[in-house]
Amino acid sequence: MDPITLFALANGAVSAVKAGCKLYKDIKGAAGEVKDVLKDLDSQFHGAYAAKGKTPPPAAIKQLNEEKTRVKELNKREGEVTNIYSEIGEHLGAYYDNFNKCIAIFEEEERKAKREVYKGDVSLGKRALQRVLMKKQLEQMSIELRELMVYQSPPELGALYTEVEEMMGTMGKEQKALIAIEMRKHEIEERRQKAKKQKLIEEAIIGVAIMFIVIVFMFTMMWVAYDRQQKYPQYGNELFPKTEEQRREESQPKKYIGR
Repeated sequence: MDPITLFALANGAVSAVKAGCKLYKDIKGAAGEVKDVLKDLDSQFHGAYAAKGKTPPPAAIKQLNEEKTRVKELNKREGEVTNIYSEIGEHLGAYYDNFNKCIAIFEEEERKAKREVYKGDVSLGKRALQRVLMKKQLEQMSIELRELMVYQSPPELGALYTEVEEMMGTMGKEQKALIAIEMRKHEIEERRQKAKKQKLIEEAIIGVAIMFIVIVFMFTMMWVAYDRQQKYPQYGNELFPKTEEQRREESQPKKYIGR
């Protein structure tokens, strides 16, 4: 579990919640009698220009027509409110899930830093700074979500936020404990695999060393035999020299027995 990946997932979930809240508010705002909403827009437009004897500029007319179109389209999507509400809840849950995982990893890394010597590629100071920055940003995301859903959205979204926050708070504590256990198991397994790999490397080195010694010994024996053959031919051309008895037997005249 990489905290940077988890942070990116949490950030993506926050963006999805914000987009969902905006769409939910827009649809709820345009819900009801669309004629009344359009009439209110016309009334506001008339009060801003015609009532004051002003001629509306083309840009203002265009903006009014675009807003009317937007209201009509949103009104058609009133039936999607329930689905959007569910999606907001899912994204909110995903945010808290990744938030809790990140915090659990940070706490486990801090625990390890107190009892183990850090051997990673990234400097210890830089790694600590990354943890602090990501933790601060995650906390800021929580504040922004609370402000948006509780104070800037319809009441039902505020209630949804409160329920999800309470539920994920309880589950988060359980997840932290489970994640810490899983990380420790993973750490033990990594050490075991590393020790196994080191042992295989050492055994391979020993095997290569033994083969090298055997080959050197064989070539040395062959060279000694060759040198002896050149200097002392009476001992024969074999790898091992002839014994005194063998040479004496060979020096005796051969007796040939006919048929």
